[in-house]
Order: sequence, then structure tokens, then C-alpha cells
Amino acid sequence: MSQDRKRLVLVDGSSFLYRAFHALPPLSNARGEPTGAIYGVANMLRKLLETYDTPWFAVVFDAPGKTFRNDLFAAYKAHRPPMPDELKVQLGPLKELIRAMGIPVVEIEGVEADDVIATLARRAEREGFDVVVATSDKDLAQLVDDHILLDNTMSETRLDPAGVMAKFGVHPDQIADYLALVGDTSDNVPGVPGIGPKTAAKLLRQYGSLDEIIAHAGEIRGKVGENLRAHLDRLRLSRELVKVHDDLPLDLNPEDLKRRPPDTARLIELLKRFEFTTWLRQLDLPTTQGESAQDGDPADYQAVLAADQLRTWLERLEASPLFAFDTETTDLAYLDARLVGLSFAVEAGEAAYVPVGHDYPAAPAQLDREAVLERLRPLLESEDHPKVGQHLKYDAHVLANHGIELRGIAHDTMLQSYVLNPTATRHDLDSLALTYLGIKTVSYEAVAGKGAKQVSFSRVALDQAAPYAAEDADIALRLHQVLWPKLEAEPKLKRLYQEIEMPLVPVLLRMERCGVLVDRDELARLSAELAERMAKVEEQVHCLAGEAFNLGSPKQIQHILYDKLGLPVLKKTPKGQPSTAEEVLQKLAEDFELPRLILEYRSLSKLKSTYTDKLPQQIHPRTGRVHTSYHQAVTATGRLSSSDPNLQNIPIRTEAGRRIRRAFIAPPGCRLVAADYSQIELRIMAHLSEDANLLAAFAAGADVHRATAAEVFGVAPEAVTDEQRRRAKAINFGLIYGMSAFGLAKQLGIEREEAQSYIDRYFERYPGVREYMERTRRQAYEQGYVETLFGRRLYLPELQSRNPQRRQYAERTAINAPMQGTAADIIKRAMIAVDAWIRGSGAPVKMIMQVHDELVFEVAEDRLEEACRAIRERMASAAELRVPLVVDVGIGVNWDEAH
Repeated sequence: MSQDRKRLVLVDGSSFLYRAFHALPPLSNARGEPTGAIYGVANMLRKLLETYDTPWFAVVFDAPGKTFRNDLFAAYKAHRPPMPDELKVQLGPLKELIRAMGIPVVEIEGVEADDVIATLARRAEREGFDVVVATSDKDLAQLVDDHILLDNTMSETRLDPAGVMAKFGVHPDQIADYLALVGDTSDNVPGVPGIGPKTAAKLLRQYGSLDEIIAHAGEIRGKVGENLRAHLDRLRLSRELVKVHDDLPLDLNPEDLKRRPPDTARLIELLKRFEFTTWLRQLDLPTTQGESAQDGDPADYQAVLAADQLRTWLERLEASPLFAFDTETTDLAYLDARLVGLSFAVEAGEAAYVPVGHDYPAAPAQLDREAVLERLRPLLESEDHPKVGQHLKYDAHVLANHGIELRGIAHDTMLQSYVLNPTATRHDLDSLALTYLGIKTVSYEAVAGKGAKQVSFSRVALDQAAPYAAEDADIALRLHQVLWPKLEAEPKLKRLYQEIEMPLVPVLLRMERCGVLVDRDELARLSAELAERMAKVEEQVHCLAGEAFNLGSPKQIQHILYDKLGLPVLKKTPKGQPSTAEEVLQKLAEDFELPRLILEYRSLSKLKSTYTDKLPQQIHPRTGRVHTSYHQAVTATGRLSSSDPNLQNIPIRTEAGRRIRRAFIAPPGCRLVAADYSQIELRIMAHLSEDANLLAAFAAGADVHRATAAEVFGVAPEAVTDEQRRRAKAINFGLIYGMSAFGLAKQLGIEREEAQSYIDRYFERYPGVREYMERTRRQAYEQGYVETLFGRRLYLPELQSRNPQRRQYAERTAINAPMQGTAADIIKRAMIAVDAWIRGSGAPVKMIMQVHDELVFEVAEDRLEEACRAIRERMASAAELRVPLVVDVGIGVNWDEAH
């Protein structure tokens, strides 16, 4: 190809479409719309645009309907299945996206894309163009010459004439003859039996063309000759079917295939719909510092440095029915963060930043922090002045560090986004701005630096800090203006947001600030014991292995288990190495001692590093307590999560785990009270399924596992053995999580047939449960989501996946999510109710931890009876189910004893 010639890129859109569909996982957006093929094709097109910087660029698709080849041969492509529905629904949106990118889309009825590409390529070649055909279709190798080449972006290979010869063993002008001999199974084009690629290439090298092969068919010996002569009548037909036509009477010329400027507005709209946020970030989007929400007017961001400016803004804030609020601080740790500045917004595109703590050399004079806070205190502590922000719990912590209790938190954009779509991966301000506003915000790194060079916000120059901080408040207000109408349009979600998620914010704030007391000495003792036990396990491992090695090295474990000891390889890594993953070692541990010991060592090591060594380091020097962070907008089911430290993953069934819980203690004069819902998900299952036998068992206060065992094993409840109850418990909980007979058999150590018989008997005794599961599956497929009792949605895009495993996982999730999500909603409602009682009664009670279905409190010793009764009552009445909610309450000097 010549540098002096113009270049045209023709993309085989149909080839790209199928390659992307089969190569990529089944991606979906929050609405459950498949997007994987769109994503794959768009990325390949963007890569081509980078590689070939040319204005002449078009994507050619097959038009629906038959072509002349169907008239020649009725069975042409007849065996092809119809386009999968999951792919079909992506075709229209993909073409919209391509057009929005400014790329021409070509689709001609009655002919195939190959013929359109061939015709356009030949025309362009004659008009002085070099042509790149982007495809994986071997038929188009017929076009290759000095000015036309093929580019397969998936395999990153390019075919010029020499490349065609190297790949197929024939010249480009022999490709149609070659394909006629070999046949094309993808298009149902018949070849000659017994003639494969090597034989076809050999014959064409010897005779030059298909016509010459036919003419000399009588000379060709052996089975090849026999087959050839037996199928001469269809060889010319096959060639006609595979030959691309490069002389169509198209009303198109290369100059008609010029790219246009992208339709940025439409492109942003589509990228937001498909949730291609990385691409959105890469666009040259408006920033709030350049554009406001009002017809592209410049944003008005002010730095408030004078008392009269502050007075003016205070008057505006006091008069506003709702204002956005944000803080800039010295630290991300909420207990250590000190205020550097505050930002406010009352109108989209207009915001102010009040700096109070920038201390870099030559920083301008700023208003006194304490004086500003005292001026703002009545407003910030007023319930009558509603506020909106992004993750306002953190800002409330910051103000609390300065003695101000933030009240009037009306809206939180993080929680609005989370309630609308809990399965979205990110609910941070920058991502939400891209997704809902099409705005690329200024990143923290852009003003404060990255990595080792990053400075505290107090050291950021005001000319950068003020626009950055004001933008946060402005964006929060704009997001609220977009997200709140979406919630108002969904009454169930609006109620969930207003009655559960928002009221929970101050409850979690109080729990986090209170923290929990831990016994440093007990942890140190346990850490020493764990180290001693680890050393003994390590010694046993080395003895069994016959040599010392690093138990923390997967590579060395791999060598010992597989190379030296020859244990069976159950699974390999993506790089083809024998796996040492947890589930693999667990399977091996059923038959071999060494993997069992390695697992024990790993478990002890994790407990030591995560808890017994680390918890003492996390005791805050000012409070003497450990303070976790509770996150509302993380899990898809609505459960709270905990971090720094994670208090929800401390094991309860192992002795070491219980020892760690013993280190969580009550202060002098108090006891810990642990209140735990009993079998809450099974009770929710009974409510949702309305199964008569299950409802009766709970109504009678029966041991539901014993009752299930009696039903499944056909014995009287009093005759149920411990082993039968254990199996019934596994069935009860297993079915909630959609466990298969295979999974149940594995858990109980029995044959699959026996496990299936248990499941069958269970459904015979509890038919309502089966009906509920089937009903839920159907609803999930129809709606694309399932709901909790309180309206929380879990979207399940993978129900449309072409991968059976992914589909089955989504079905299991569909069954479990309403129960797990409802349980999460119930305990949140309980927390709000108990917190209201604590604050209203003034009782000496502190709610200090939430762990799944359990709440933990510190209670004064002389008020234990009253507190336990009040807590149990409020937790039991957190939801009205068809069965009673039972709450087990325990008391102790430490968490383990209370539990």
C-alpha cells in the first residue's frame, strides 16, 4: 500500500457483530438490556479508527431477507440458527451508536454485505484508494491485491497477497475455487467429500483453476478423483455461491463514505444508556467549571473570603427550600478529619466555597473557621432547612468533630442512585455525574496530585481548590434534580428510600462514632496462641512434604502437591498451571492430609493478620475504641457491609473465631446484649410462599428443622435423630439459596440420587415453596428483576445470558434475593425503631454493631431487663409477616458470651 494514496476502511459489521457476541461475556446495563456485543464492536471500531487515521470509513451490515444465492441454492445458509434474541436486540442500538460516532452505516437489501464490500472496494481501488477490509470472513480474501488487504482485528492479523498464500496455500484469485472444493459449513455450501484445505490447495497449484480441475477430473486418481467426478455437477454452483460479486449497481461512491463529526449529544445519551462509563470519561465532555446546567452558560463558582460574601450566601441558604452541601477535609478517616472548607449550592451551575483551613505558603487570608461554623451552626443544625449531598454521613462526621450535629439531611444522591439500581458497580459522585449528567468532573488527583506527590487538601491552592470544591456541591444538586424524579416515579422505591435508607443514615453515624471496646491484652494472648498453632501446623506440613517450603507461596505449594507428591490436578489456572485455590484444596483435603493442613494454616494466618494483630492497631487513641465504617450502597441485596475493620466476617463456628469475639467487651458497669433474628430467611420464605405446612410449623413455635426432618424422612417429630435434623437444616437453607441436588449431595457427603430424593420429598411436603420458586423465576424473566417485601429491586441481567451456568446462577439469585433482601430491610427497620426508642427514652443503651441478622448493644447493668424487652419488641415488630418474627436475646460481659 502506498503512503500517497487515500485510504478507505470498510468494516464487515456482521462479522464483527458475531465475533464480539461469542468472544465477550454477556454484559448488561442496569435495565437488563444486553450490551456485550455493542461493547465489543464499538471497541473494535475505536481501535480501527486509531490504527487507520482516515476520513473514509464505513460499516457494512447484511440486510435482513433473502439474496440471489437463496434463489440459486435453497439450502444456502439454511442450517444456520436464527440470530439469538440476546443479539438481535443489540443490533439496532449498535447501529445508532455507530451513526452517533459519525461513521456511515451501509445496508443494501437483496445482497450480502460481502458483495457490497467487494463492490465498494473495487470502485475505491479504481479511484486511487488503498482499501482495508476489516473482517474475519475468509470469503473476502478473494479481494486481496496490492491495494486491498484484510485486517482481522480479533486475531490482529493482516492479509496481503503473500499472507493469503501463506494462510490458504493459494493466490487471492483462486480463493473462490478453493472454497468451492473445500465447501463452507458456515454457509452450508457443499464441497467435495474428502477434499480438505491441503488437497484443494495442491490441486489448484497443479491445475491453476477449478475449470481446469474439472476438465482434467478423469486424470485424478484415487478416492479424491472418485469423489471429484461424483460431485462435478455441483462444483460450479458452489463456486457461484462463494464468489463475491464486485460489480453491484450501487448508488454509492467512496466519497459518500466519509465520516462526519460525532453527534456528541446522542453519543453521550447512548453511552449513558449502555453504561459505558470508561468511554464517557474519555470524551471531551463539558465540565461544570466550563458549563452550567442553563443552556451552556459558564458556571458561577465563588470563593467566599469576606464576611459580607458569607452573609449574602447565608441569606440565600436560609431562603432556599433545599441546598446542597459538602465538606473538604484533611483526612478520609472520619474521626480524624478536620475541616478545610465548606461548599454550598442552591441553583444548578452556581456554588460557593468557603475556605477556612488552607495553610500553604502565601495562602490568602480566610475567614476564621470557628467563627464561620458558629455563623453556620443554626442553619446546619436546623431540621427546617433541608439539605442534599453525596454521602452526607461522612460530612456529618466531620462537622461532629467540630461540635456541630448536622440535621435536616433530606436527600443523599449516593443512596438515591443505590435505591434506583443496587447492582450498579459505582455510586460515587464522579461516576454518577458521567452516567446521569454526561459531565466529567475534576478529579481529586487533578488538584491534589497523585501517589507520593499527593498533598493534603489544605495545601491545594485556592484558585484550584475553590472550583473543585464548589463543583462537588453543584453536581450533588444537579444529580438530585435528575435522580429524585426517577424515584418519585417509582412509589415503592421512593418509600424504601424515604422510610429505610435515609432514616438509617443518622443511626449508622451514631454507631460509628460510638465504636466498640476491645480487650487489647486478650487479643495479644490469642495472637501468640495462633502463632504457636501456625508453627506446629507448618512443622507438620513440612514433615508430610519431606522438605521445608513457604506456605504463603502458591508456586511452592503447587510444586509440593503436584510435582513432588503427585496429587490429582482438579483444576488449572488460566495460565495452565495446577490450581492451589481454596475450593481446590478443600476438595483435595477430603482425601489427603497435606491440603487440609495448608487450609488450616491459611485460616489461622488470616485470623491473625486480619484481627488479632490488626484490631489493636485500629483502637483510636482519642476514644480507646475500634470504629468501623458501615456502607449502605455496596451489596446488591441491601445488606450493610463493614470495613476498617470488617466486623461482619469474624467466624462464629470456630474456636478461634469465638475467642476473637470474646475480645469485644463491655465497659465497666455495662453488659453486651446480642439480639439475633431466629431463622429469619426461612420465616420470610414461609411468608412469601404461603405454604400451609411451613406456616403451621412456625405458628406452632416448632423447631422448623425438626419439623422438616419429620416431613422429609416420614417419622414423628420426637423420633427425628440429630443426623436427620442436620440434613433437614441443610435442605432448608440450601433450597433458600437455590442449591441443586449436586450441591446438597456434596454438602451432606451423600450420593446425588439420595440428595435428589430429599429435595423431591421436601417439595411434596411443602408444595407452596416449589410454587413460590417457579413463580419467582417467571417474574424474574418477565421483569428482569425481583423485589423484596419492601420494594427493593435486584436486577438480574444474566437471566438473558447464553451461558447456562450464568443463567442458573441468576435463577438461584432470583429465588434467594427477595428473602435475603427482605431480611436486610427488616433489620434496618429494626435499627431505626430501636434507635428511636433509645433517643426518646434516654435509656443508657448504645447500639454498637450490626452483623447480618444480629444487633449488639452496650447496656447499663441496672437497665438490662427493660432494654432487652424493648429491643426484642421493636425487632419483632419491624415487619408484619404471616409468621412471628422471633428474636433471641443474650447477655454477657463479652460478645461471645452474649451471643
